Amino acid sequence: MSAGALRHRRVAAFLDRDGTVIREHGHFWEPRLVELAPGAATGIRRLKAAGFLVILVTNQSGIARGIFDEHQFWLGQRRLEELLAGEGIKLDAVYFCPHHPTEGDTPYRQPCDCRKPLPGMLERAAREYGLDLGRSFMVGDSPVDVGAGKAAGCRVVQVDTAYGKGVYGLVRAEAVVLPDGTPAVPDHRAPGLGEASLWILRAAGREAGA
Repeated sequence: MSAGALRHRRVAAFLDRDGTVIREHGHFWEPRLVELAPGAATGIRRLKAAGFLVILVTNQSGIARGIFDEHQFWLGQRRLEELLAGEGIKLDAVYFCPHHPTEGDTPYRQPCDCRKPLPGMLERAAREYGLDLGRSFMVGDSPVDVGAGKAAGCRVVQVDTAYGKGVYGLVRAEAVVLPDGTPAVPDHRAPGLGEASLWILRAAGREAGA
């Protein structure tokens, strides 16, 4: 593909869900527990106003583990979308991985390419939406989010919200190792999605729309 064609491909801001867009509660689906993380609506609004597609990419191994099913996942997701609609914003797409390599039963117990830190969800979105991953960004609170974004060729912001800061008793400090043997290191760290969006706009040379 020519350089000119690449420049005309769309760009995305890929967002982790639990601990990034909404508050972290571990494996859960209940709509009553869905609550926007501080600054999340502002960050999404800025990114969309600047021309980014905003795409959710979330591991949901609670499905494989039998904690909830896909229908229940979508009930919780619908509540998130209602909260965002109340803020006047809408996600452009949602991708989720229901698998786990060792837990649960078939068809969910399986190795896959969509479970972060693998980049399958981001690469699928790139095919379906004509995205330039090299000019896109990933935002998440966990090293697996960093790994997925880096493996896909995106620039990555790690937010210090849930796993990123060890709150809720959650600590996942181990770095993800990329296929070339190097650790996946974020390009930037931010307190939350609101601050992450400002860095992304600066890094992409775009103006804040909100």
